[in-house]
Amino acid sequence: MEYAKHLIDMILHIDQYLNSLVGEYGMLVYALLFLIIFIETGFVVLPFLPGDSLLFATGAMVAIDIFNIYWVLGLLIVAAILGDTVNYWIGRILGNKAYSVSWINKQHLEKAETFYQQHGNKMIVLARFVPIVRSFAPFVAGIGRMNYYQFVSYNIIGGIAWVLICGGAGYFFGNIPVVKQNFELVILGIVVVSFLPIVFEYLKARKAAQSS
Repeated sequence: MEYAKHLIDMILHIDQYLNSLVGEYGMLVYALLFLIIFIETGFVVLPFLPGDSLLFATGAMVAIDIFNIYWVLGLLIVAAILGDTVNYWIGRILGNKAYSVSWINKQHLEKAETFYQQHGNKMIVLARFVPIVRSFAPFVAGIGRMNYYQFVSYNIIGGIAWVLICGGAGYFFGNIPVVKQNFELVILGIVVVSFLPIVFEYLKARKAAQSS
């Protein structure tokens, strides 16, 4: 419970946490940013890390020259692509055994499978913008033995698009006075909007089940 509270506080005040870390650790924060994005996209056991909000806050800090734009973009895009690649191969190696592994959340796995069935291979791109599904999408693609070269193409497009769109939103809007003064509300809005596709899919599936 305490961990959940701390995680929520960190997500809502991600800008304050980043500022504090930069002041204390300097350049090492680049490595931390890389690690968070890599872990969120690379391991299905940690789907709740603050990917979208972290990219937004990082973009806002790039705009005021706290981070170097080229270093940040390069590192985070590589982290996003590399994370999905590792996740794909974990799923491919486990195959159908993944359904009997105790440390994998079966409900999240099923949501990702449904997302895959609805959107096909382009799920690898679209899932980048959906929390939880983002962490499970490449894993499911690996289980389904999606053609690796197709996966790489979608993975690169998705990784670049995710970092540029979320980071770019922070860069252009994160330092507007009204946004800075209500940063936690903006972050909360990002989280809510990110989860809307999951809510819509759930309601759609529920309606279909009731009608049948």
